Amino acid sequence: MSNFNILLIAMLFLGIPYASAGTLLQSGDKAPDFTLKDSEGKSYTLTQYRDNYIVLYFYPKNDTPGCTQEACNFRDNFSELKEKGIIILGVSYDDASSHKAFREKYNLPFPLLSDTDKSVSETYGAKGLFMPKRITYLISPEGLILHVFDNVDTQNHSQQILDVFNQLPK
Repeated sequence: MSNFNILLIAMLFLGIPYASAGTLLQSGDKAPDFTLKDSEGKSYTLTQYRDNYIVLYFYPKNDTPGCTQEACNFRDNFSELKEKGIIILGVSYDDASSHKAFREKYNLPFPLLSDTDKSVSETYGAKGLFMPKRITYLISPEGLILHVFDNVDTQNHSQQILDVFNQLPK
């Protein structure tokens, strides 16, 4: 085991935060555009989804317990979210091959985007020291941030989003 892995395990075990300071965007802010690639090399931008609601969720690492729960919760409720016109985009520092394996293993029907240079995570206040913070943004069809979820329940995150979405004026 490398020194880095030992340090990371010790930090997590001792409860030392892995995240660096960063400023979260707030409700009402314009969501910054970005271009990131998925596991197949396809580029995604925020602006290509104008006229749709977007769930942009940042998560620490593929195939870890909390991240798997969160992704599978989105998978299990994908139809309901899609019916409401909500697009799901997941973002982590993992590379394309890791995303591909994770998507295939859990049959995830939405793209996972690679932010290997951490620039998009930084822009959205999700940049952590070793991995992204677990933060989700609900973005309007006009590109405005409607809600920031910084206390994510990985087992019920879809319901957290639907509870907020269902209270929005239509």
